[in-house]
Amino acid sequence: MGANNGKQYGSEGKGSSSISSDVSSSTDHTPTQAQKNVATSEDSDLSMRTLSTPSPALICPPNLPGFQNGRGSSTSSSSITGETVAMVHSPPPTRLTHPLIRLASRPQKEQASIERLPDHSMVQIFSFLPTNQLCRCARVCRRWYNLAWDPRLWRTIRLTGETINVDRALKVLTRRLCQDTPNVCLMLETVTVSGCRRLTDRGLYTIAQCCPELRRLEVSGCYNISNEAVFDVVSLCPNLEHLDVSGCSKVTCISLTREASIKLSPLHGKQISIRYLDMTDCFVLEDEGLHTIAAHCTQLTHLYLRRCVRLTDEGLRYLMIYCTSIKELSVSDCRFVSDFGLREIAKLESRLRYLSIAHCGRVTDVGIRYVAKYCGKLRYLNARGCEGITDHGVEYLAKNCTKLKSLDIGKCPLVSDTGLEYLALNCFNLKRLSLKSCESITGQGLQIVAANCFDLQLLNVQDCEVSVEALRFVKRHCKRCVIEHTNPAFF
Repeated sequence: MGANNGKQYGSEGKGSSSISSDVSSSTDHTPTQAQKNVATSEDSDLSMRTLSTPSPALICPPNLPGFQNGRGSSTSSSSITGETVAMVHSPPPTRLTHPLIRLASRPQKEQASIERLPDHSMVQIFSFLPTNQLCRCARVCRRWYNLAWDPRLWRTIRLTGETINVDRALKVLTRRLCQDTPNVCLMLETVTVSGCRRLTDRGLYTIAQCCPELRRLEVSGCYNISNEAVFDVVSLCPNLEHLDVSGCSKVTCISLTREASIKLSPLHGKQISIRYLDMTDCFVLEDEGLHTIAAHCTQLTHLYLRRCVRLTDEGLRYLMIYCTSIKELSVSDCRFVSDFGLREIAKLESRLRYLSIAHCGRVTDVGIRYVAKYCGKLRYLNARGCEGITDHGVEYLAKNCTKLKSLDIGKCPLVSDTGLEYLALNCFNLKRLSLKSCESITGQGLQIVAANCFDLQLLNVQDCEVSVEALRFVKRHCKRCVIEHTNPAFF
């Protein structure tokens, strides 16, 4: 049934297809006579027909022939187009006669084992399968076909792979899911098509038109989509809360379409319910775009802007004017962010729990003091590569953010054992500490940390000059601690 391969949704190797329901991956093998008959058949005029027969069914692996039934053969792949295409088949017969699955020829006691399970148990099992495997199950028999298309199993669609024709796949799947509620997929809440480089604006428009109840959309790495497609989704899916467009280099803004802005009140911008937004590697995002995002997405609680290299302190000022509920914020590798930007971030006060400013080279102790003074409930801070941070900044941070659980101050050459002592005497709940490439750290500082932070679970001291005795001391006092090091004498 393929349940063991449930985590591999895109490319699964030689014997499997990318999408097994209404999308099949066609190859360059010579088509059989049955395939040619299906490709040229014109005896069906149903609206969902793409290449062959009536109602939707599934996809077979591209190297297997089509299943045979009493009405002829239906193929699962097409060698005409040479690409992944959408397929539509008639529902399978009650019994299979495929040479690899001969249930009818088995003894009665063997074939009845799975059939004895009630429908609700089968649906529960199917719920653990990814989209492609679920679609394959629908080809086993008529009962499985009906169970596989149970609306409860189609709250999520997950497709991955660079060769998948995602636009066609989404179109076919949404059509099938719209049968009970014409033109609308009321049950679909999550669509994940990460890494599908062939996804275009057409595919996102299909989602926007058919999925008004969509709550989560992940299109990371789909660099062919543009602002207009994202605007369509945001405007037509009012319940959207989670949006991941990381790696979509053409996306520069999140806003409503012009039509939606005209139809709705001027305050509709506050009704965009996006709370989680990941725009990592959206290289062309600028301060003005961030201003527009902040003005329309005022309910943001999680915002990730890693490697948005054009952002400056001015963009963060806009963000803090509108988005006052942010709990997690990442501006890692935004090289123009400085202490002034951290002063703006500090306005989030006790709401801020997670902050990443890694490799923001303009940040110094001054910015750390702002954050430490006003964001006393901070739990996670990543300041790796901020070479302007010294022991004074670490001291202020330790004394004001005593509930800190994770701290990364790697590649901060001015932090020494003195800073570690302040951490050890104030942050007893520290669980993760990274000191990678901190040249001024010695074994004495590590021993002070280990003697006070018993719950330490991860310590990174790679490229640090620490002795084997110090590492063994840490291991004795912090039993569950995993030590990442580069000392060949310690094991």
